[in-house]
Amino acid sequence: MNLLTIIIIIVAILLAITGGLVQSLQFLLWVGIALAIVAVIMFLMRSISGRKV
Repeated sequence: MNLLTIIIIIVAILLAITGGLVQSLQFLLWVGIALAIVAVIMFLMRSISGRKV
């Protein structure tokens, strides 16, 4: 995984935790989930294509 994917995963986890702990910021949970899905898709596309950039 490249650096961008790792950063997206870390941000997604932090936003998911923050969204889960603070009810008024519940939308962050959805942002975290969306970023995690994007990171997984990027990882899968990179691993399926076999490109090492």
